Amino acid sequence: MSNKKGTFVLLSLGANLGDRLTALQSAVMLLISETQLRDVVCSPVYETEPVGYKNQPSFLNIAVCGWTSLTATDFHVISKNIEQEIGRKNRERWHEREIDIDILLFGEDIIRLDRLQLPHPRMEERRFVLVPSADVAAEAIHPVLGKTIRVLLEECTDTAEVIKSDLDIKL
Repeated sequence: MSNKKGTFVLLSLGANLGDRLTALQSAVMLLISETQLRDVVCSPVYETEPVGYKNQPSFLNIAVCGWTSLTATDFHVISKNIEQEIGRKNRERWHEREIDIDILLFGEDIIRLDRLQLPHPRMEERRFVLVPSADVAAEAIHPVLGKTIRVLLEECTDTAEVIKSDLDIKL
């Protein structure tokens, strides 16, 4: 959805190495400053178990939404640069991460490129994505499935633990 505010963006952020909360906090602040993300709303912080490769520390996850005037590809490039700035190392898929910034929804864009796929593939299968996303954008509609985040969460069969922590992101 786009309007005079720009394009609505829904993000999923996670970290499971180092000072996880500081990494999430830094990522949010850098997203705001470097992408001019406006009217930002951040979910509570959740402690979540890893998906895929299980022999690793648990993650802290949040969802962030806001509005940007950037294109999806420009936003993606900047978000990947922010990951590098915070110290993300290249590892095998689903392994440990100092920080991970995923664009879940970018307005109603449907993009299938090697480096960028929107909406994010498999987001509807993952409670660690949907639970925080429902906190900030429950009525956002997945442009391919035509369902709200709230409905996707209700229909999700993932049984992974997603526990609200007492930690907080400061905007």
